[in-house]
Amino acid sequence: MTIVLDPRRTVVFAGDSVTDCGRRTDPSGLGDGYVRNLYDDFGANRPTVVNAGISGNRAVELAARWADDVLANDPALVSILIGINDTWRRYDENDPTTPESFEASYRSLLDPLSCPVVLMEPFLLPVKDGQQEWREDLDPKLEVVRKLAVEYGAILVPTDVELNQQAASTGPAALAGDGVHPSPAGHRALADLWRQYVLD
Repeated sequence: MTIVLDPRRTVVFAGDSVTDCGRRTDPSGLGDGYVRNLYDDFGANRPTVVNAGISGNRAVELAARWADDVLANDPALVSILIGINDTWRRYDENDPTTPESFEASYRSLLDPLSCPVVLMEPFLLPVKDGQQEWREDLDPKLEVVRKLAVEYGAILVPTDVELNQQAASTGPAALAGDGVHPSPAGHRALADLWRQYVLD
């Protein structure tokens, strides 16, 4: 499935800090990450672009604000990037999210949508010592996202796979200094992957 963006309609990007990128203090509301890159890439006939990322959100928190922050925009396309905080909170606050709970929250995002959907994999790059043990928690959540993409007929952007492949040659810190939050080069890579899988 290839998407054609309609300049008369709205595209909503929803997620956590990777999407947020300071958008709540940006007069344009776009932030300075991959959403901004895509907005610039779309050019003069771009659709309305809404950044609905909030730093720190897990899937359940995104679900709690879904009606107001996403559905209320009457989107023609919704792009979702969520899940790394569902893993992170297990390790920094001893507040785990089971794969089953993550899936239930994610389904509550997808069920009310009647437009094309893009699911971006949450990702982790091997930067910090000990961070690779997070894979035990993250990998089952990645499988949930991949399964739901098939079940709901969504476009999957294999962000985790692709960024880790790029990191093998560039070094992971070049794409995300802490393994999670992208550098400018990392955001450029995210935008390029989105365009590759959604528009090309």
